[in-house]
Amino acid sequence: MTNHVTSKPFAVTAENVPPRSKPSNYPEPFFTRMEKREKRQLGDVFGLTSFGVNLTKLSPGGESALLHRHSKQEEFIFIMAGEPTLVTDTDEIRLCPGMCAGFPAQGVAHQLVNRTDEDVTYLEIGDRVNGDEGSYPNDDIQAVQGADGGWIFTHKDGQPY
Repeated sequence: MTNHVTSKPFAVTAENVPPRSKPSNYPEPFFTRMEKREKRQLGDVFGLTSFGVNLTKLSPGGESALLHRHSKQEEFIFIMAGEPTLVTDTDEIRLCPGMCAGFPAQGVAHQLVNRTDEDVTYLEIGDRVNGDEGSYPNDDIQAVQGADGGWIFTHKDGQPY
């Protein structure tokens, strides 16, 4: 019998995972809009590669992301604390703890906004499908996933940021 030694933990306290050092991958002028968002990349702690899991906190006035949709990635959120507003390109819905929402690829554009005076905490889960693209109906930005899995952002006319 072979003993496998791993440097990855089997269990952690989610709030003890350090926040992501860079609050956003967006270029300016969008980067600073994410200053009130804090992500703890829980899936990465365990070496998960098929999907990501983030424990995310939005301070009052914070946004989860720009209003966006993915071409291939599916996303799921579960509200743990606070009452964010789910903004889509068709509606706005006030969420509360225990509520969840899912976003199929090529579905409605979506984002969470914290319009309250209390922090919002939620889990976000998304697959890591290669070749994904992000579209942003309200902003002059588009995203294509590079070969390394990182995002390449351009203006909608293709000019780089």
